[in-house]
Amino acid sequence: MRGRSSFLIVANRLPVDRVGEGTWRRSPGGLVTAIAPVLQRREGAWIGWPGSPDERLDPFDHDGMHLIPVPLSASEVELYYEGFSNATLWPLYHDVVAPPVYSRVLWDAYRTVNERFARAAAEEAAENAVVWIQDYQLQLVPAMLRELRPDLRIGFFLHIPFPPGELFYQLPWRRELLEGLLGADLVGFQRPGGASNFIRLCRRLLGLQHQKNEIHLEDGRVVRAAAFPISVDFGEFDSLVRQPHIVERAKEIRSELGDPECVLLGVDRLDYTKGIGQRLKAFGELLREGSIKPGEAAFVQIATPSRERVEEYMRLRDSIELQVGRINGEQGELGMQPVQYMHQSYGRDELAALYLAADVMVVTPLRDGMNLVAKEYISCRHDLRGALVLSEFAGAADELRQAFLVNPYDIDGLKRAMLAAMRATPHDLSRRMRSLRRRISTYDVDRWAKDFLADLES
Repeated sequence: MRGRSSFLIVANRLPVDRVGEGTWRRSPGGLVTAIAPVLQRREGAWIGWPGSPDERLDPFDHDGMHLIPVPLSASEVELYYEGFSNATLWPLYHDVVAPPVYSRVLWDAYRTVNERFARAAAEEAAENAVVWIQDYQLQLVPAMLRELRPDLRIGFFLHIPFPPGELFYQLPWRRELLEGLLGADLVGFQRPGGASNFIRLCRRLLGLQHQKNEIHLEDGRVVRAAAFPISVDFGEFDSLVRQPHIVERAKEIRSELGDPECVLLGVDRLDYTKGIGQRLKAFGELLREGSIKPGEAAFVQIATPSRERVEEYMRLRDSIELQVGRINGEQGELGMQPVQYMHQSYGRDELAALYLAADVMVVTPLRDGMNLVAKEYISCRHDLRGALVLSEFAGAADELRQAFLVNPYDIDGLKRAMLAAMRATPHDLSRRMRSLRRRISTYDVDRWAKDFLADLES
């Protein structure tokens, strides 16, 4: 039996969060921001976990999207999501910034949940439908789905980095993951290096031949692997930040911070890959050395709660909060704390006001597939003011060459870049920002989705 949807998104999570009994709102975050508009236009369906364990929900409609919940037990959340996805794959794919956990129990749960997602997609997809599978939690789904429904056009996009062979070889289930991805017709990556790593591994591990970015399978199928750098809705941010209440809120934020000469801003999920500790260390040293005078600058760090039951993340939170307390204790004055640290989530309006209030946006991940915060900041700076300090290990660095690029492991280099951004002339800032905005306005999220889907459907 065939389903009704000619276009399907398959992702770990549904694009909504529960705000009350039977009440939902659209989720924040890059993946949802990027794909929800595409789904709404195509009147397709989104398959994903609703976010609560041991809950079975019927399909429902929200905000122009048909949503199909896939249930997960509490044990599967622990083993598949917190375990194999985030304790094994996440650190492995991010340059082993933390040691990955290799466990057969976690792997078995990952495979079981991937099968459930594949079956749900197979049941919902119409004849010859287009199915777009998202991210590292579902890397086995393409091959499983192809086995069930060979008529489908299947795309897969990896939002995080794809590691080089010397790291990927550690994984005991490396062949199974590669074979899983090869079920897709098109495998998309954030950077060309990710696509190259994947193609090389298919040749070395599976003995498959390739021509440029096309991998030739033994059954005669051809799988393409290419880079499609994800972006943001430039127009939405650009218009939002021009609204009077956002402009007024940005002024209020600066006033609440004591009207410093310079406001530096970091906005991240609390994660060990984001380089939050490195940027705080650099800022603390600039204060201690006297390069930044007391009251001259305020650093606002938003750290959105993330994976709070995972021990690695508990330790990270303790470490960051200790670091903030030390800087404020040693460098603060009565009524003035140099670092304002917020461990909470913010809505889009407040974030837009923060972007507009910030003179320097500090984005220093140790490894990041893309980093949409950098692109959101640029989208909000129609005044052509503001500076972006950006890690060269973020995927966005490939495109945003006019940012102040840094190696976040080099604390002295990070300090120089932060000072250079703070001291830059208005002419230099407007020249850089104009170039950055030209790139984001031209290659926005709509263009990203159109390019991927055009390639998939061609």
